[in-house]
Amino acid sequence: MLGLYDNIFLVGEATNGKEALQVLEQSQVDLVLMDIRMPIMDGVEATKRIKEKYPNTKVLILTTFKEDEYIFEGLKNGADGYILKDISSEELVKAIETVYKGNVLLQPEIAKKILGAIKEISPKKEKEDIRKNLTKREYEIALLVGEGKTNKEISEILYISEGTVKNHLTNILDKLDLKDRTQLALYISKEL
Repeated sequence: MLGLYDNIFLVGEATNGKEALQVLEQSQVDLVLMDIRMPIMDGVEATKRIKEKYPNTKVLILTTFKEDEYIFEGLKNGADGYILKDISSEELVKAIETVYKGNVLLQPEIAKKILGAIKEISPKKEKEDIRKNLTKREYEIALLVGEGKTNKEISEILYISEGTVKNHLTNILDKLDLKDRTQLALYISKEL
């Protein structure tokens, strides 16, 4: 199906995580579309190993399963996005493009599940702590990242350049000791 789209070039296919790692050893891969339940090595473990060995390779998890443990483990292991298989081919291509550009992607029902779980376990004082660490502008940007906004969307909302957004994001990640947008989105979602 993806081969029908001109803007997507398929490098290889694998039936399990071990084979996926072998494909990555032989080819330069920008993005892996990862299933969760596979024999030999599942998608959660494969995501962890891919991110350890190929940190610049994006991993978009595509699955029919909605169980919390898979969502959290996949994201904890560095997944750049998590979508369910019931989306259309056009939505899938759009999701691939979004993640390829460096944005975090969570379908609304998955984002709600994550937010619900975080609200249950996060103390309310976190809100005060983050505001002490960030400037007002950084906090605004962090909240927009938490809403899933892209750099371009943030720049349009706040009337600043994309470069300025990127600079603020670098500062935010540094101040909060986070690695990437995914971690920031999860961290800031505690505020909502």
